[in-house]
Amino acid sequence: MTNRPKIYFLGSGVIAIPILRAVATAKELELIGVGTQLSRPAGRNRKPTPTPVGAAALEIGIEPEQVPSVNAPDFIERLRRKRPDIVLVVSFGQILRRELLELPSKGCVNIHASLLPRYRGASPIVQCILNQDTETGVSFMAMERGLDTGAVYRTVAIPLDHSEYAGELEFKLGAISAEVAPGILCDIFRGDLEPIPQDGLKATVCTKIRKTDGLIRWTESEMEIEAMVRAYCPWPGAFSAIRSSKGEEFVTLSRVAARRDLSGRPGEVLQADKYGLLVGCGRGAIEIFEIAPPGRRSMPATAYLNGLRGEIPEFLPR
Repeated sequence: MTNRPKIYFLGSGVIAIPILRAVATAKELELIGVGTQLSRPAGRNRKPTPTPVGAAALEIGIEPEQVPSVNAPDFIERLRRKRPDIVLVVSFGQILRRELLELPSKGCVNIHASLLPRYRGASPIVQCILNQDTETGVSFMAMERGLDTGAVYRTVAIPLDHSEYAGELEFKLGAISAEVAPGILCDIFRGDLEPIPQDGLKATVCTKIRKTDGLIRWTESEMEIEAMVRAYCPWPGAFSAIRSSKGEEFVTLSRVAARRDLSGRPGEVLQADKYGLLVGCGRGAIEIFEIAPPGRRSMPATAYLNGLRGEIPEFLPR
């Protein structure tokens, strides 16, 4: 292909990794650069650690540009000199202003992890699991100044069976996007795809997840709590306050199942032995398979109970 579209890639999160690799290896595309958020201190030594996209770019031999602000004049000028046809944005984490949005010859394209206009905003994967939706997907959107309000070039939908955990679903949506991204970007470059405006009346907006969102309230139903565990994995985790002889502390539930055949008071331990750990809630019960004590990795619930030496913890129904 003699006239390949020049793509500049802006991304940070895990979902963007397979898409970056697909764009970098597609013969019909020319990847002219990768921008990502700044490396941040992590681990016990607080060593600067690149974003998932930054690390992936280095693995495939591309030196990523760490971008404090995509709207800074110096970055915009550097990008202008590269003369991109499309700026592809995937889980980047910064808002693009008008000057940057209008810079590429074919515009800025965002791959958003929902079927727009449903779940505009920062946490679409979490929200579709929390709401127990039967499908989700990705949208290739022409970016404009509003929050995920741009016209949509293409959507790809997948069914949900209510067993998905957020981290696994994010990876799956990234892989699906990677399969179709090169072809869609070429179609946009050639003008073969006409973006369809969103119906604003059907729009829903989801906000950024906070640490406190993961607190389990045992007065909720078994289905709501089970969905929380899946939606908030790996972050912030669905956690519960418990009381034991050690005092009060928080444990994170990693793998659970909703039990409609059992019931008990919210937070009541219905079973705690070598056969399982079950806790009552507002309706039904939760069977806990894996649990993470404070500061420790997830472990089987039976191993956690063994560590308590026969003591049965009290789950507090906050």
